[in-house]
Amino acid sequence: MHARRLTGQLTCLVVLTLTAAGCGLSGGSDSGDATAGGCKVDKGNVGSGQLTGDVKGKITFQTTSLKKDFGGFFNGVIKAFEKAHPGASVNWIDDPGDNTFTQRTVADAQACTLPDVINLNAPTGTALTKAGYLLNLDTKDPDAGKPFVPAFWKSSTMKDASGTSVHTVLPWYTGGVLLTYNTDMLTKAGIDPAKPPTTMFGLFADYEKIAKTAKGKYYATMANPIWRIPADWDQMNIRMLSSDGRSATFADDPRTTQWVAWMAKLYKEGAMPKDSLSSSNDPSTLYSQGQVAYGSTNPSFVRFVQQNSPSVYAKTGVGQQPYDALGHTTAAPQYISVAATSKHAPVALAFAKFLTDAENQTAWCKDPKVVIFPTTAASLNDPFFTKVTGTDPFAEARKLVSEQLKTTTAYQTNLSPAVQNAIVAQVQLAMQGKKSPAQAVKDAQAKADELLKQGS
Repeated sequence: MHARRLTGQLTCLVVLTLTAAGCGLSGGSDSGDATAGGCKVDKGNVGSGQLTGDVKGKITFQTTSLKKDFGGFFNGVIKAFEKAHPGASVNWIDDPGDNTFTQRTVADAQACTLPDVINLNAPTGTALTKAGYLLNLDTKDPDAGKPFVPAFWKSSTMKDASGTSVHTVLPWYTGGVLLTYNTDMLTKAGIDPAKPPTTMFGLFADYEKIAKTAKGKYYATMANPIWRIPADWDQMNIRMLSSDGRSATFADDPRTTQWVAWMAKLYKEGAMPKDSLSSSNDPSTLYSQGQVAYGSTNPSFVRFVQQNSPSVYAKTGVGQQPYDALGHTTAAPQYISVAATSKHAPVALAFAKFLTDAENQTAWCKDPKVVIFPTTAASLNDPFFTKVTGTDPFAEARKLVSEQLKTTTAYQTNLSPAVQNAIVAQVQLAMQGKKSPAQAVKDAQAKADELLKQGS
């Protein structure tokens, strides 16, 4: 399913156990000083007016767990940038990207040592934007969004300290979202693999058909709802939080209870392995072993199956993830941001734009070691995506994702781990028959509200 989307509901920069010393941006004093998130910065980095200055100076560029496999590519990008700008140099560092990433990055920001150009996920970008640590591209480079798919750029915003949505990130690479499935298992259940369902409940109905046909010999999907919340609810356009993010609202939508009722029914009828209700495993292994009919929604999963289970790969089909009530698919990209605390912001901004331009995005997405998709319109029009040859699952996946990314958005509900776990726990009780779906949803919202009030 979708990877989990973890974030916190933040005030100023209260992230995990950290509290910021400063919050937001401010203009300078008569001496020309200015601050960003409590750090003294060049006045040109904040406030109104476009960023100006020579592209000269040394910056630090931080990625997340990319150096080992893609050192050659990124060193080439850096070399090309430095050749184009003789007065600039880039020092590349790589973060392991573990579950303490947000906490460590926030600590760097508070210490005024945030890397000049940094690869961020949505939760970390949200935190740093709210505290004013990232360059506001809407004012500093109003044309920054032109290369990107319009829908992607429009939705790639974070809220600043005032609650205003601003662009502080450049959308970088993304994975897209697909249905992957065992065509033999679907056909045996009377499901046409060439006609994937268009709604979430339609997909659940197909799960039910699988359960009735398989009779416990194999299953439709995994049970743990942590892989589906908030992803499914987002796609159904169920609003989970109030506009200010301080209270839960998902219980107000009757479809939430219907969704939980479906999950409970499917679990009871054997559409999911009983021991997978609290398992942290995604469908990858069981799908490759021929034990579940539906695999991961991540396109890179197709290559995983190809490499690890050729016999299952031969039976694997790909189709469009249900658009449901949202009307289009959503994809959470990785982002590139420029620190408002950078001592050489013109260099940092120039490099961030160079890294994410169509030429470099297309080149990286063609790397045989990676299964990712670009966010620039020109990249998606490259024949590599538009004229994909072959009918194998991976070729079909590339075709579908490149098409959907032309209209996709980066919309997602960011839940803290505590809030997400509280909701999931109540859904699990309903799936076990220990609570009615309606009561589970009601209790989940109450527990989420309590945590949100605490700032969790």
